[in-house]
Amino acid sequence: MSGLQADARSMIEHARVESQNHAFNYNEKLGVESCTQAICDLALRFGEGAQGEESIMSRPFGVALLIAGWDEDEGPQLYHAEPSGTFYRYDAKAIGSGSEGAQAELQSEYHRSLTLEEAETLVLKTLKQVMEEKLDSKNVQLASVTREAGFRIYGDEEMSTVVARLEGD
Repeated sequence: MSGLQADARSMIEHARVESQNHAFNYNEKLGVESCTQAICDLALRFGEGAQGEESIMSRPFGVALLIAGWDEDEGPQLYHAEPSGTFYRYDAKAIGSGSEGAQAELQSEYHRSLTLEEAETLVLKTLKQVMEEKLDSKNVQLASVTREAGFRIYGDEEMSTVVARLEGD
């Protein structure tokens, strides 16, 4: 996420509720694109109210999100949800401060045949180029989405290993 943390929390909570409702009603997981669409639909409802009611929100959301997941039919998916309520699918995407340089690096170096280890190294190499402070295992965090493990955030020990691998290159 890049932007207002409180807005991100509201959108994530909405995504969780939509996912649970879908699972309860249809006895299947909500797809990544459908989940992203639900989040963007919430962003698009800015200024709307039910018949005769006041507006639900007083201002648009001030956050951009990267939404990653794994669908059985589609495989790995990554979406960028913008504050305007539009979203796009990417293979690799950078958002936030320094994203222009990071995106250029990703476009030149990323390819679909990267292993997870190579992707981790590419991400950290890209961050190292655009970060103002020195990159270490305490000021950066990685997460991955795989078919086997699902979504997981790397622990301190794993982060130290990945950062050390980068410094060894």
